[in-house]
Amino acid sequence: MPLRVNTNITAINTRRQLMINNKELSTRIERLSSGLRINRAADDAAGLSVSEGMRAELVGLKQAARNAEHGTNLIQTAEGALNEVSAILIRMRELSVQAASSTLNDNNRSALNAEVVQLVAEVDRIASATSYNNTSLLSGFGNSVSKDITVSTSLASNTTGVVDASITGAASGTYTFIDNSATDSQITLGNGVTTQTIDIGTALDTDAATGAVVATSSSIVANFDRLGIQLTLTGARNANQFTPASDGYRDGELDGLVLQVDAGTGGSFQIGADNTAVDRFEVNIRDMSATGAALNLAGTSVSTITSARSLIDTVDLAIQTVAQQRGDLGAVQNRLGFTIRALENTIENVQASESTIRDADMAEEVSQFTRAQILVQAGTSLLAQANAIPQNALTLLQ
Repeated sequence: MPLRVNTNITAINTRRQLMINNKELSTRIERLSSGLRINRAADDAAGLSVSEGMRAELVGLKQAARNAEHGTNLIQTAEGALNEVSAILIRMRELSVQAASSTLNDNNRSALNAEVVQLVAEVDRIASATSYNNTSLLSGFGNSVSKDITVSTSLASNTTGVVDASITGAASGTYTFIDNSATDSQITLGNGVTTQTIDIGTALDTDAATGAVVATSSSIVANFDRLGIQLTLTGARNANQFTPASDGYRDGELDGLVLQVDAGTGGSFQIGADNTAVDRFEVNIRDMSATGAALNLAGTSVSTITSARSLIDTVDLAIQTVAQQRGDLGAVQNRLGFTIRALENTIENVQASESTIRDADMAEEVSQFTRAQILVQAGTSLLAQANAIPQNALTLLQ
């Protein structure tokens, strides 16, 4: 190898290797200090893109789990208030049974009626006062069915036999019926996102002239549980007994008709990380005030034996309505519990995947750090030796 003074190739080569080792050492120190394998896009461009998406999903999932917890708290607030409403209604029934006996006179009933009036007022007060984060819960929470038969054409009970439509978790929008066969007893209902088909054949009677029908003066419930909608279908009703009169439901009569669910205050829980229908959960609570349509306790009285006897039936229906609403809320609460557990499982697995991509393997990094440290120390020492090589030319000048 020639002996040169102007260009020290050995020193240049050693310096280049030392720079490489210094960069490697710096990278290992950065990873060990941060705990991350990817600290910048240059470390792994594809891995950074994937892991950033996972990080965004993770924060969404964690917040969704918190939302579900808050939703459970909201449901517990409403259900706890309805528990007291139920106790009030049971007391009202006790008073109405007491007043329905001839062992009391009208003066006695007036004293009982004073308590009934106060209890009705308390039910209204509870319905108005029960709230979560300043949102009223028992005065109508969430979406509601439009009762305008020009909009919800399926509710024209005198021709369709649909006398009631209630919702437990239906999303707002227009729901269209497909009921185009008078032989299979199946009804399909959908809103363009979710569709459900149910078979009510076992609940229908066979009429030789008109096909499958709901029996005269009886009713059945068509439960679209996936949609959160329940329809009450009635049979033929006499105008002298019912208002309005109705020919009742016949198989195929709902085809093409619609049910409109209007958006209300609250009632929508974001329990997923994305902006899709499956990441939201709709909850509906009826107006549970005493003077509302659900309980229908306005003007109730036990001041006479006749009104007391009538109130027994009214309160029984109110107790049933409250119990049904509490049952719906209990089902929602249980569902949210499963939602939270599913979210926590998803969070754990996505976090593990993100960690695999992003986090540093500390054992490997320590090994590589030690290797780079030794090479840097050796390179520094050898660079000093390489820089001294041109001095050998001086011996030729002696």
